[in-house]
Order: sequence, then structure tokens, then C-alpha cells
Amino acid sequence: MKTIGEKIKSIRKTNKLNQIQFSQIIGVSQGTLSELEQDKYKPSLETIIALKLNFNVNLEWLLIEEYISSNSTLFCTQLDNLESTLISEFRKLNVGDKHEIQEIINLS
Repeated sequence: MKTIGEKIKSIRKTNKLNQIQFSQIIGVSQGTLSELEQDKYKPSLETIIALKLNFNVNLEWLLIEEYISSNSTLFCTQLDNLESTLISEFRKLNVGDKHEIQEIINLS
């Protein structure tokens, strides 16, 4: 499991930002960011909120990883109505039908 510092660093790296750029966006000094990434201390509530607002970070992933499956993504994305409906209907299918849908998708 990744530590919270490793997760913060991975958010920064995923967004191709250096420590100075990233720290300015989330409202901490570069030195503080460095210490956060090294797990010298935990982020403040303000820092966590800044990560959510600026990078749409999944807070469950960031704070409570054990409740998130290993297949979850780093960031949450907003689903439009069609995507939401497709996911909802897909979840109702039996395993065989799900695999058939997966095979159809893999054809494209």
C-alpha cells in the first residue's frame, strides 16, 4: 500500500508538475510539500481540500485506501448520464454476459 506521501507525490507526477508548481497550487511551501511526500507529517485539512478541488482526488483513495479496491482509479471523474446508465445496467448482467460485452469492446 502506498503511504499518503507517496500518493501526494504520484498526484504531482501524474500532472507533470514540479514541487514548486504543485505546492503553489495546493497552497503550501515547497519545503512543506517535500516533507509531506516523505511522510514526515500528515497533510492538513486545507491541503486535503486543495487536492480535492484542484485535482479532483478521490478522497477515499487518498485517506482510506483499504476501502478502495485495487482496480480503482487515482482520480474520480464525472460520469455523464449515458455512462452512468451503462455502468448501472452492466452491473445487473451475469458474469457470462459481462465477459461477452468485454469481448465486444475489445474488438474496437
